[in-house]
Amino acid sequence: MTALADGSAKQIQAEWVKFRTVRGWVIAMVAGGLAIVVLGLGPSMTGTCGKNGPASSCSGPLGPGGEQVTDSFYFVHRPLTGDGEITVRVTSLAGQIPTLSGGMQRGLVPWAKAGIIIKASTRQGSAYAAMMVTGGHGVRMQYDYTGDVAGLAGSVSAASPRWLRLTRSGSTLTGYDSADGSRWTRVGTVTLAGLPTTVPGGLFATSPQYAQTSGGLTSVYGGSSQATGVFGRLSLRGDWSAGGWSGSAIGAPGGPAAPSPGGFDAAAGRFTVTGTGDIAPSVSGANGNGVTIAQTLIGVFAGLIVVAVVGVLFMTAEYRRGLIRVTLAATPRRGRVLAAKAVVIGAVTFAAGLVAAGIVVLLGQRELRHNGVYVWPATALTEIRVIVGTAAVLAVAAVIALAIATVLRRSAAAVATVIVVIVLPYLFTVAVPILPLGPADWLARVSPAAGFAVQSTLTQYAQVSDVYAPSAGYWPLAPWAGFAVLCAWAAAALALAAYLLRRRDA
Repeated sequence: MTALADGSAKQIQAEWVKFRTVRGWVIAMVAGGLAIVVLGLGPSMTGTCGKNGPASSCSGPLGPGGEQVTDSFYFVHRPLTGDGEITVRVTSLAGQIPTLSGGMQRGLVPWAKAGIIIKASTRQGSAYAAMMVTGGHGVRMQYDYTGDVAGLAGSVSAASPRWLRLTRSGSTLTGYDSADGSRWTRVGTVTLAGLPTTVPGGLFATSPQYAQTSGGLTSVYGGSSQATGVFGRLSLRGDWSAGGWSGSAIGAPGGPAAPSPGGFDAAAGRFTVTGTGDIAPSVSGANGNGVTIAQTLIGVFAGLIVVAVVGVLFMTAEYRRGLIRVTLAATPRRGRVLAAKAVVIGAVTFAAGLVAAGIVVLLGQRELRHNGVYVWPATALTEIRVIVGTAAVLAVAAVIALAIATVLRRSAAAVATVIVVIVLPYLFTVAVPILPLGPADWLARVSPAAGFAVQSTLTQYAQVSDVYAPSAGYWPLAPWAGFAVLCAWAAAALALAAYLLRRRDA
């Protein structure tokens, strides 16, 4: 075992000497790292919003956890000055959706919502808990934008109404639903930290933008949709203030082209509430704002090409000059030669990628914020994963390039194959997303481009319909699962390369 380890170490040292003595390879690796840094910290990091104001002026409202949220709905409310309960029966949820011509037609967005809500204040982004019926997902209890708990399934109608109840005890809110108003089921309980003694509560309606799928491409068009909920048998218990109900369009956009913010009508104990917008976390899709830390690594595309070419030349140069015969004569264990080359090219690439990615991620966020660009927040552990993962992806890609070069032996053919296998999938899914979502999603799952899932920093929310694509920062695989796909490609390529290297003459 000691002799085997010594032999491997000496072979790695020999390959390292070969690499560092070829000045062009060293310069190329440095240039690849500089490309990542220069493109990442270049003039694209500019913006105008938020430069002289708070982050929310660029990102929109921020939720209780500091996350970017959408908080736009029509609110029929009155003050709750302490503990209390609100109960209502919902008999109808209807809506309107936009048409391609710019008009409106009857239709209901699956996440259209109408129900009861208790909110810390009417300020956008404030804490809340709500019980609601939806257009296509049954009864839900949602809270603080990211929380979502399922209740009764099915759609609501006059023949199949839904009863909703929301109780407050201090900072704790509990939601219930019922199909008949007699037998109640608890849907969920949540504690809203710092909830004021006096809070607004009441009825609401809202409806997010409508997404039309056409030819495999998802596009959002035509502006906002609307939802109208019909409520009856409203009852209040506890410390509700006396007086009438007030209507407020929370987060309603202004300007002459803005859609109607909605409104309400109350007659004979029946309330009809119409609203538009959403109460949910924002996503970095077709309607998202800001930049993720992964998007600061746009230069990785250039770096990927450079390290792939160097990985190819690290093997094909020996074939072109005839030095491979000397190498294999000195080391009869051909698999050891391939392994040593893989270790050297992988280690050098990882080091260069680690330094470049670290500079871009750490300094890039500061530069973006200084230039007024909203950066989606990420934890320190996530930043470390993105930096280390990016370097690891580049290293494994270089190893795949080395293996392909071993199989093909010709620089031009090997580089062309590497571009087809590694570079083009990344180009089509991330850098220049020109494929329909279906094929792009497939490539992001099975091609080496899946490895770039390690750069993912965003959460895909079931309660938000949007364009969840790799180009927007959403990958179909978990970070390390995607990296495992890339490693599987490397293992397969190395196995084929080792087999052919042993079978063929030098």
